[in-house]
Amino acid sequence: MDSNEMLQKVKGRLPEKRFTHVLGVVKTAIELAKEFDVSESKAETAAILHDAAKFSDREWMKSIIVSEKLDPLLLDYHAELWHAPVGAYMAKTEFGVEDEDVLNAIRYHTTGRAEMSDLEKVVYIADLIEPNRKFSGVEELRQLKEQGLDVMMEASVKHSIEFLVSKNQPVFPDSLKCYNYFVQQKGKVKE
Repeated sequence: MDSNEMLQKVKGRLPEKRFTHVLGVVKTAIELAKEFDVSESKAETAAILHDAAKFSDREWMKSIIVSEKLDPLLLDYHAELWHAPVGAYMAKTEFGVEDEDVLNAIRYHTTGRAEMSDLEKVVYIADLIEPNRKFSGVEELRQLKEQGLDVMMEASVKHSIEFLVSKNQPVFPDSLKCYNYFVQQKGKVKE
């Protein structure tokens, strides 16, 4: 399935505002992919599909998490996280995506994880900083591009964790592992 077909299928599943967000993520992911020598076509595919399950029925998503033996810990956290791993399932089963790196970029775009591929980082960051995002601190995150992909990723996951903490929300363990991974990597460079 080509990118235009994917976009049309995704458009039919999302409210207009969310589809505008997807287009912003696609644009940003392609720009970041160019900047950091990541496959632009993989970044485009993952960005198009990253929110494909966003407005799916929660009971259906829960059933997919259970039946496909996805991380059961997801069910102990806010359902907002479910669309990412379920979206990876949809990308494979409905859109025919076989590339595991693309599937992981979709799967971890909300939480991050330790040892992310560059494609995963590109999609995570693009989702956070695309042009339609207007939160406090987004410009600072965008400007980190000059310091490299890992600096952007560490700052992005830190921002996401701080946001959840400020709202008194639990933080999914993958996000903490992601943040710790980048902090520990910096420590190893200094040694």
